[in-house]
Amino acid sequence: MIEISFAVLVLTLTTFATALPAPAQQIAFTWDDLPTHGPLPPGETRVEIGKKIIAAMKEAHMPPVYGFTNGVHTEDEPMSTPMLKEWRDAGLPLGNHTWSHVNLNQHSLAEWEADVLKNEPLLKYYMGNADWHWLRFPNLAEGETLEKRDAARKFLAEHGYRIAGITMSFGDYMYNAPYARCVAKQDTAAIARLEESYLAAADSTIDYTRAMSKALYGRDIPYVLLMHVGALDARLLPRLLKLYRDKGFSFISIDEAEKDDFYRNDLDLSLSPIPDTLEEAMKMRNFPLPVHPRPDIDLNSICK
Repeated sequence: MIEISFAVLVLTLTTFATALPAPAQQIAFTWDDLPTHGPLPPGETRVEIGKKIIAAMKEAHMPPVYGFTNGVHTEDEPMSTPMLKEWRDAGLPLGNHTWSHVNLNQHSLAEWEADVLKNEPLLKYYMGNADWHWLRFPNLAEGETLEKRDAARKFLAEHGYRIAGITMSFGDYMYNAPYARCVAKQDTAAIARLEESYLAAADSTIDYTRAMSKALYGRDIPYVLLMHVGALDARLLPRLLKLYRDKGFSFISIDEAEKDDFYRNDLDLSLSPIPDTLEEAMKMRNFPLPVHPRPDIDLNSICK
């Protein structure tokens, strides 16, 4: 019979444990501004953009991903409306982003509430009996005063909503207008620079966000990523999903992500407002913020 000392056993088990792969970090994709976002490049349609996004997510075997809808675009750009049916036919849910993207910090509470409610018939039509009671604040504006923020939370609670929080964003929306300009000019070199910068921004933002989570909690929380249904987003989504996988992420739904205690304030709206972004949480604890990644090209001047 072979005897193994306790010290050797501990060392063996420790070595085995450290040799195991680290558990994949988790991220929930969410998409804003359905059915339209940003200018259209020549030769593209909103429906085609939606189809590209849907196909890439299906290819990656992602769980159902919420698209947050502004119904006004079904009126001002009616040719975009079939994109919502494509989304639902793919088994993807829709949530409320208000009817006309009303910024609560810049409008009265009554105006914002009316805009939230105006969007509901559209959601009921496409979602049927499925749950659409997630609210994404336009511009992530939850009220410029504590009183207004409390009142908005009370309104959402009374109407059965949960808040779709954000804990990761690399500013994807900033790239869609420059991309449309570069496509119009057929500037392939500039398009390549945009693509490289877009993916670099996503990559560096992963490190930036994880650094805050580790500083605050000593762990990775499940992240909720903000995306927009723009043309460059659709073009680069297969490469973007590969980037997250290569960085060790697995994809989950927002329902799964917000089970984490970090998001309790988004689900229980009877609670008083607390920081619901990592940046706010860092400031509340007087932790220094890491350097925020910035685009490595001038997005305002390219292809102008």
